[in-house]
Amino acid sequence: MAFTPPQRLVRALAETAPDGDDWLERLPELAQQVVARAGLTVERVQVPGGRSSLVLLVRTSEGVPAALKLAPERARPGSERAALAHWGGRGAVQLLEADVGEGALLEERLHPDVSVRSLPEAKALLEAAGTLRRLWVAPPEGHGFETVEERTARQARAMRADADADAELAPLVDAALGAREELLAAPPEQVLLHGTFRQSKVLAGDRMPWLAVGPDPVVGEMAFDLARLVRDRVEDLIASPSGAAITRRRIKRLAESLEVDQERLRGWTLFRAVESGVRARRVGRVKDSELLLEFADWL
Repeated sequence: MAFTPPQRLVRALAETAPDGDDWLERLPELAQQVVARAGLTVERVQVPGGRSSLVLLVRTSEGVPAALKLAPERARPGSERAALAHWGGRGAVQLLEADVGEGALLEERLHPDVSVRSLPEAKALLEAAGTLRRLWVAPPEGHGFETVEERTARQARAMRADADADAELAPLVDAALGAREELLAAPPEQVLLHGTFRQSKVLAGDRMPWLAVGPDPVVGEMAFDLARLVRDRVEDLIASPSGAAITRRRIKRLAESLEVDQERLRGWTLFRAVESGVRARRVGRVKDSELLLEFADWL
């Protein structure tokens, strides 16, 4: 099976690949092996696709439409598989087979070109928040998922190193790291979170109107998961003369609708926006970094 990985995936992996990583070069062979082992028929590559995995639209040997996702180990496909298995299709895409190969997940076919983001903004936020609520369940006993404290500790170290090298980043990084310390001092509920939730991660389905895809699961408080949703369509927020006021109203509305503490949501929104902005700057995505850091400055 010959194919060209989508350029979006190639660019994104180039930003994060460690020295010597050859996963992208091995991807065609890996895909062939998984397809043959599972008895799949490939219809096409999903384009533009994601930033951390290749998605092939396939059919099973019984003719059932499905999606085959292949991801490098650094994207934690094993953790994603465990989370999807635990949710069992409740609010999230359903696994069709537990194990089809290295870094591979065989999932039910959704409508990959129709996400919640295609809806008007108010409706999109409502549907996305409703989907997220269904995912917030107790993690399995003895789980091996990363915690919010562990993930953000790793991110905090990278943020501090960047701020030490660039004094312009220091004020926002200091504020974000201070917010993190306060939030972790007295964490509330600990549930299984999607980890990278946003409107484009909610796709139209047949079994249910909307289902979440592509989790990077983590265990922690609900406000951490909701924080990424606050800044959805950040480019539109920045372009609006009332963007700061819209953001404050969005935080209030989402916190109230999902019974999350408003200040905790604001704090995690600040941390996650600064972390994403600093990381974007680190890999040369200057425009993205400027948008995210300006957004963070409103908080």
